[in-house]
Amino acid sequence: MPIFHKTDALKNHFSAISKGDTIGMVPTMGALHLGHISLVKKAFKENKHTIVSIFVNPTQFNNPEDLEKYPKTLAADVALLQKEVSKEIIVFAPSAEEIYNGTIKSSSYNFGSLEKVMEGAFRDGHFDGVGTIVEKLLTLAQPNTAYFGEKDYQQLQIIKKLVQLKNIPVRIIGCPIVREENGLAMSSRNERLTPELRIEAAFIYKTLKTAKQKFGTKSAVQVTAWVTDQFQQNKLLQLEYFNITEANELQPFKRKSKNRKYRAFIAVYADDIRLIDNISLN
Repeated sequence: MPIFHKTDALKNHFSAISKGDTIGMVPTMGALHLGHISLVKKAFKENKHTIVSIFVNPTQFNNPEDLEKYPKTLAADVALLQKEVSKEIIVFAPSAEEIYNGTIKSSSYNFGSLEKVMEGAFRDGHFDGVGTIVEKLLTLAQPNTAYFGEKDYQQLQIIKKLVQLKNIPVRIIGCPIVREENGLAMSSRNERLTPELRIEAAFIYKTLKTAKQKFGTKSAVQVTAWVTDQFQQNKLLQLEYFNITEANELQPFKRKSKNRKYRAFIAVYADDIRLIDNISLN
Protein backbone atom coordinates (compact mmCIF):
# COMPACT_ATOMS: atom_id res chain seq x y z
CA MET A 1 0.00 0.00 0.00
CA PRO A 2 1.83 3.16 -1.16
CA ILE A 3 1.75 6.03 1.34
CA PHE A 4 2.59 9.54 0.16
CA HIS A 5 3.35 12.50 2.41
CA LYS A 6 4.46 14.95 -0.29
CA THR A 7 2.29 16.43 -3.03
CA ASP A 8 5.04 16.15 -5.67
CA ALA A 9 5.45 12.44 -4.99
CA LEU A 10 1.70 11.92 -5.32
CA LYS A 11 1.62 13.85 -8.60
CA ASN A 12 4.50 11.75 -9.97
CA HIS A 13 2.65 8.58 -9.04
CA PHE A 14 -0.52 9.67 -10.84
CA SER A 15 1.42 10.82 -13.90
CA ALA A 16 2.23 7.17 -14.59
CA ILE A 17 -1.42 6.11 -14.54
CA SER A 18 -2.82 5.12 -17.91
CA LYS A 19 -5.17 7.56 -19.57
CA GLY A 20 -8.74 6.39 -19.25
CA ASP A 21 -8.18 4.75 -15.86
CA THR A 22 -10.73 6.02 -13.36
CA ILE A 23 -9.72 7.38 -9.96
CA GLY A 24 -11.96 7.34 -6.91
CA MET A 25 -11.13 9.45 -3.87
CA VAL A 26 -12.21 9.28 -0.23
CA PRO A 27 -11.12 12.37 1.70
CA THR A 28 -10.94 11.71 5.47
CA MET A 29 -9.55 13.23 8.64
CA GLY A 30 -8.29 9.85 9.78
CA ALA A 31 -9.23 7.91 12.91
CA LEU A 32 -10.83 5.57 10.41
CA HIS A 33 -13.79 3.36 11.28
CA LEU A 34 -16.13 1.06 9.37
CA GLY A 35 -18.10 4.05 8.08
CA HIS A 36 -14.99 5.23 6.25
CA ILE A 37 -14.28 1.69 5.10
CA SER A 38 -17.72 1.49 3.46
CA LEU A 39 -16.80 4.56 1.38
CA VAL A 40 -13.42 3.11 0.44
CA LYS A 41 -14.95 -0.21 -0.59
CA LYS A 42 -17.44 1.57 -2.85
CA ALA A 43 -14.65 3.65 -4.40
CA PHE A 44 -12.49 0.55 -4.84
CA LYS A 45 -15.34 -1.33 -6.51
CA GLU A 46 -16.21 1.47 -8.93
CA ASN A 47 -12.75 2.70 -9.99
CA LYS A 48 -9.45 1.40 -11.32
CA HIS A 49 -7.52 3.34 -8.67
CA THR A 50 -8.54 4.54 -5.22
CA ILE A 51 -6.90 7.19 -3.09
CA VAL A 52 -7.68 7.82 0.58
CA SER A 53 -6.49 11.11 2.03
CA ILE A 54 -5.81 11.21 5.77
CA PHE A 55 -5.44 14.76 6.98
CA VAL A 56 -6.75 16.56 10.07
CA ASN A 57 -7.57 19.92 8.54
CA PRO A 58 -6.88 22.75 11.01
CA THR A 59 -8.83 25.41 9.13
CA GLN A 60 -12.22 23.76 9.66
CA PHE A 61 -11.92 23.77 13.46
CA ASN A 62 -13.35 26.87 15.11
CA ASN A 63 -12.39 25.45 18.52
CA PRO A 64 -8.60 25.01 19.04
CA GLU A 65 -9.19 22.57 21.90
CA ASP A 66 -11.31 20.38 19.63
CA LEU A 67 -8.47 20.30 17.09
CA GLU A 68 -5.98 19.40 19.81
CA LYS A 69 -8.11 16.48 21.03
CA TYR A 70 -9.01 15.15 17.60
CA PRO A 71 -7.49 11.63 17.28
CA LYS A 72 -4.49 11.22 14.97
CA THR A 73 -3.89 7.51 14.31
CA LEU A 74 -2.17 7.10 10.94
CA ALA A 75 -0.55 3.71 11.70
CA ALA A 76 -3.86 2.26 12.89
CA ASP A 77 -5.67 3.78 9.90
CA VAL A 78 -3.28 2.16 7.43
CA ALA A 79 -3.59 -1.18 9.25
CA LEU A 80 -7.39 -0.99 9.05
CA LEU A 81 -7.27 -0.24 5.32
CA GLN A 82 -4.94 -3.18 4.75
CA LYS A 83 -7.20 -5.48 6.74
CA GLU A 84 -10.57 -4.40 5.35
CA VAL A 85 -9.90 -3.36 1.75
CA SER A 86 -6.71 -3.90 -0.22
CA LYS A 87 -3.00 -3.16 -0.41
CA GLU A 88 -3.72 -1.46 -3.74
CA ILE A 89 -5.26 1.57 -2.03
CA ILE A 90 -3.17 4.75 -2.28
CA VAL A 91 -2.85 6.74 0.95
CA PHE A 92 -2.07 10.46 0.97
CA ALA A 93 -1.15 11.74 4.44
CA PRO A 94 0.44 15.19 4.14
CA SER A 95 1.39 17.62 6.91
CA ALA A 96 -0.49 20.90 7.28
CA GLU A 97 2.60 22.77 6.10
CA GLU A 98 2.79 20.60 2.98
CA ILE A 99 -0.84 20.92 1.95
CA TYR A 100 -1.07 24.64 2.74
CA ASN A 101 2.41 25.55 1.47
CA GLY A 102 3.37 26.96 4.86
CA THR A 103 0.43 29.39 5.15
CA ILE A 104 -2.40 27.70 7.02
CA LYS A 105 -5.37 29.85 6.07
CA SER A 106 -8.82 29.31 4.57
CA SER A 107 -10.02 30.71 1.31
CA SER A 108 -13.40 32.48 1.30
CA TYR A 109 -16.41 31.02 -0.47
CA ASN A 110 -19.99 32.01 -1.07
CA PHE A 111 -22.09 28.93 -0.47
CA GLY A 112 -25.23 31.03 -0.14
CA SER A 113 -27.93 29.94 2.26
CA LEU A 114 -26.37 26.46 2.63
CA GLU A 115 -23.67 27.79 4.96
CA LYS A 116 -25.87 29.96 7.18
CA VAL A 117 -27.79 27.23 9.01
CA MET A 118 -26.98 24.46 11.47
CA GLU A 119 -23.23 23.75 11.37
CA GLY A 120 -22.57 27.06 9.65
CA ALA A 121 -24.51 28.95 12.33
CA PHE A 122 -22.68 27.28 15.22
CA ARG A 123 -19.17 26.88 13.74
CA ASP A 124 -17.93 30.17 12.36
CA GLY A 125 -15.68 29.72 9.31
CA HIS A 126 -16.12 25.94 9.32
CA PHE A 127 -17.29 25.59 5.74
CA ASP A 128 -14.62 27.92 4.39
CA GLY A 129 -12.14 25.46 5.93
CA VAL A 130 -13.96 22.48 4.44
CA GLY A 131 -14.13 24.11 1.02
CA THR A 132 -10.45 25.03 1.11
CA ILE A 133 -9.15 21.55 1.87
CA VAL A 134 -11.58 19.73 -0.43
CA GLU A 135 -10.74 22.04 -3.32
CA LYS A 136 -7.02 21.45 -2.72
CA LEU A 137 -7.41 17.67 -2.55
CA LEU A 138 -9.67 17.38 -5.60
CA THR A 139 -7.41 19.65 -7.64
CA LEU A 140 -4.33 17.70 -6.62
CA ALA A 141 -5.62 14.14 -7.09
CA GLN A 142 -8.02 14.94 -9.96
CA PRO A 143 -10.34 12.01 -9.23
CA ASN A 144 -13.25 11.12 -11.46
CA THR A 145 -15.43 10.49 -8.41
CA ALA A 146 -15.21 11.45 -4.72
CA TYR A 147 -17.16 9.77 -1.94
CA PHE A 148 -18.55 11.38 1.23
CA GLY A 149 -20.73 10.03 4.02
CA GLU A 150 -24.23 11.38 4.61
CA LYS A 151 -23.61 11.73 8.34
CA ASP A 152 -22.16 15.10 7.36
CA TYR A 153 -25.11 15.78 5.05
CA GLN A 154 -24.80 19.57 5.15
CA GLN A 155 -21.11 19.25 4.30
CA LEU A 156 -22.04 16.98 1.39
CA GLN A 157 -24.34 19.68 -0.01
CA ILE A 158 -21.62 22.29 0.50
CA ILE A 159 -19.11 20.16 -1.44
CA LYS A 160 -21.56 19.70 -4.31
CA LYS A 161 -21.92 23.48 -4.38
CA LEU A 162 -18.13 23.91 -4.27
CA VAL A 163 -17.68 21.70 -7.33
CA GLN A 164 -20.21 23.83 -9.21
CA LEU A 165 -18.65 27.13 -8.13
CA LYS A 166 -15.11 26.08 -9.06
CA ASN A 167 -16.03 23.98 -12.12
CA ILE A 168 -14.12 20.98 -10.78
CA PRO A 169 -14.70 17.99 -13.08
CA VAL A 170 -15.56 15.40 -10.45
CA ARG A 171 -18.70 13.48 -9.54
CA ILE A 172 -19.64 13.74 -5.83
CA ILE A 173 -21.31 10.65 -4.36
CA GLY A 174 -23.11 10.67 -1.01
CA CYS A 175 -23.13 7.33 0.82
CA PRO A 176 -25.50 6.12 3.56
CA ILE A 177 -24.70 6.60 7.25
CA VAL A 178 -23.09 3.56 8.88
CA ARG A 179 -24.20 3.00 12.46
CA GLU A 180 -22.99 1.13 15.50
CA GLU A 181 -25.14 -1.71 16.84
CA ASN A 182 -27.03 0.66 19.12
CA GLY A 183 -27.80 3.09 16.28
CA LEU A 184 -25.16 5.71 17.06
CA ALA A 185 -23.78 7.13 13.82
CA MET A 186 -20.17 6.03 13.39
CA SER A 187 -17.77 8.91 13.94
CA SER A 188 -14.12 9.35 14.82
CA ARG A 189 -15.29 11.34 17.83
CA ASN A 190 -17.07 8.28 19.25
CA GLU A 191 -13.69 6.94 20.41
CA ARG A 192 -13.55 9.75 22.98
CA LEU A 193 -16.85 8.71 24.58
CA THR A 194 -16.81 6.90 27.91
CA PRO A 195 -18.54 3.50 27.91
CA GLU A 196 -21.51 5.09 29.72
CA LEU A 197 -21.83 7.94 27.23
CA ARG A 198 -21.43 5.61 24.25
CA ILE A 199 -24.44 3.66 25.44
CA GLU A 200 -26.43 6.79 26.26
CA ALA A 201 -25.64 8.37 22.86
CA ALA A 202 -27.92 5.78 21.24
CA PHE A 203 -30.68 8.12 22.47
CA ILE A 204 -29.83 10.48 19.58
CA TYR A 205 -30.81 8.10 16.80
CA LYS A 206 -33.73 6.72 18.81
CA THR A 207 -35.08 10.27 19.07
CA LEU A 208 -34.55 10.90 15.37
CA LYS A 209 -36.49 7.78 14.42
CA THR A 210 -39.43 8.79 16.62
CA ALA A 211 -39.26 12.33 15.22
CA LYS A 212 -39.58 10.84 11.73
CA GLN A 213 -42.71 8.97 12.78
CA LYS A 214 -44.22 12.09 14.34
CA PHE A 215 -43.45 14.17 11.25
CA GLY A 216 -46.01 12.09 9.36
CA THR A 217 -48.86 13.70 11.31
CA LYS A 218 -47.36 16.74 13.06
CA SER A 219 -45.76 19.99 11.93
CA ALA A 220 -42.04 20.73 12.01
CA VAL A 221 -42.64 23.13 14.91
CA GLN A 222 -44.44 20.46 16.93
CA VAL A 223 -41.78 17.82 16.26
CA THR A 224 -39.00 20.25 17.17
CA ALA A 225 -40.72 21.09 20.46
CA TRP A 226 -41.05 17.38 21.25
CA VAL A 227 -37.36 16.69 20.54
CA THR A 228 -36.30 19.68 22.65
CA ASP A 229 -38.39 18.38 25.55
CA GLN A 230 -36.87 14.90 25.26
CA PHE A 231 -33.35 16.26 25.61
CA GLN A 232 -34.29 18.56 28.45
CA GLN A 233 -35.16 15.40 30.37
CA ASN A 234 -31.85 13.72 29.52
CA LYS A 235 -29.18 14.35 32.16
CA LEU A 236 -26.18 13.18 30.10
CA LEU A 237 -26.80 14.71 26.67
CA GLN A 238 -27.15 18.40 25.84
CA LEU A 239 -29.00 19.43 22.68
CA GLU A 240 -27.26 22.15 20.66
CA TYR A 241 -29.75 22.26 17.81
CA PHE A 242 -32.49 20.27 16.10
CA ASN A 243 -33.70 21.48 12.71
CA ILE A 244 -36.11 20.18 10.11
CA THR A 245 -35.42 21.55 6.64
CA GLU A 246 -36.12 20.73 3.04
CA ALA A 247 -33.49 18.27 1.85
CA ASN A 248 -31.61 20.12 -0.89
CA GLU A 249 -31.21 23.79 0.05
CA LEU A 250 -31.52 23.00 3.79
CA GLN A 251 -33.91 25.87 4.43
CA PRO A 252 -36.80 26.03 6.91
CA PHE A 253 -40.36 25.97 5.59
CA LYS A 254 -43.85 26.89 6.77
CA ARG A 255 -45.94 24.08 5.35
CA LYS A 256 -45.16 20.55 4.24
CA SER A 257 -45.62 19.60 0.60
CA LYS A 258 -46.07 16.10 -0.79
CA ASN A 259 -43.71 16.97 -3.64
CA ARG A 260 -40.73 17.98 -1.47
CA LYS A 261 -38.23 15.97 0.55
CA TYR A 262 -37.35 16.86 4.14
CA ARG A 263 -34.57 16.00 6.54
CA ALA A 264 -33.99 16.38 10.28
CA PHE A 265 -30.59 17.45 11.65
CA ILE A 266 -29.27 17.30 15.18
CA ALA A 267 -26.16 18.27 17.13
CA VAL A 268 -25.65 17.05 20.68
CA TYR A 269 -22.95 17.35 23.30
CA ALA A 270 -21.99 14.31 25.35
CA ASP A 271 -19.76 15.93 27.95
CA ASP A 272 -17.43 18.02 25.71
CA ILE A 273 -17.78 15.69 22.71
CA ARG A 274 -19.93 17.04 19.91
CA LEU A 275 -21.98 14.50 17.94
CA ILE A 276 -24.09 15.16 14.85
CA ASP A 277 -26.63 13.04 13.00
CA ASN A 278 -29.50 13.37 10.55
CA ILE A 279 -32.35 11.38 9.06
CA SER A 280 -34.49 11.53 5.94
CA LEU A 281 -38.10 12.21 6.84
CA ASN A 282 -39.77 10.94 3.65
